[in-house]
Amino acid sequence: MANEAYPCPCDIGHRIEYGGLGHEVQVEHIKAYLTKSPVDAGKAVIVIQDIFGWQLPNTRYMADMIAGNGYTTMVPDFFVGQEPWPPSGDWSTFPEWLKTRDARKIDKEVDAVLKYLKQRCHAKKIGVVGFCWGGVAVHHMMMKYPELRAGVSIYGIIKDSEDVYNLKNPTLFIFAENDAVIPLEQVSLLTQKLKENCKVEYQIKTFSGQTHGFVHRKREDCSPEDKPYIDEARRSLLEWLNKYV
Repeated sequence: MANEAYPCPCDIGHRIEYGGLGHEVQVEHIKAYLTKSPVDAGKAVIVIQDIFGWQLPNTRYMADMIAGNGYTTMVPDFFVGQEPWPPSGDWSTFPEWLKTRDARKIDKEVDAVLKYLKQRCHAKKIGVVGFCWGGVAVHHMMMKYPELRAGVSIYGIIKDSEDVYNLKNPTLFIFAENDAVIPLEQVSLLTQKLKENCKVEYQIKTFSGQTHGFVHRKREDCSPEDKPYIDEARRSLLEWLNKYV
């Protein structure tokens, strides 16, 4: 994801070598990756991709991790068949590419996914987790869909406008201290605005020394010192879902 001040989005680092525990399904006009929970507790989590698309093994790995903790998970193709950003892409063309993939214009897809999870997976309680581009989508959904019990927005770009602080249900925001695309000033502003305007539970966690993408992928030069932060962020994600979904 990118903002106007810094046009270069995620670094992909090493992709996880991962096949996945779930399978692909058709959800009305889009495809999705679905993993059933070993325990059917009537709970589901929508997992939203970053710019590298719904088929990225790293994202499916996270979806399967969440499923192993008691939630049916679904990773829908919110790009609706359009190509994801290629890791070798020319970043100078990224702003144009992004214009056709607006993380706030996904309501048709969200409605289809919610219907599928309720009718086909018998989900009674639903949450949402998103990374980067998907973190922006989570922020949007938590303002628009009160039926979503909880949201976790992970390094999602923050748009400063007055309509982005009225969250409907508890939302956890996870950021990296050394994120080149989300300056700490933006995180501070979000903290201030939520304190002034938000009427539901929320939490903002910033992880020391980490970079954009640390929760669901490791950079090529990732050191063992990063692992405790990655583990803590994933644990925080699960604890938030367990508390509110």
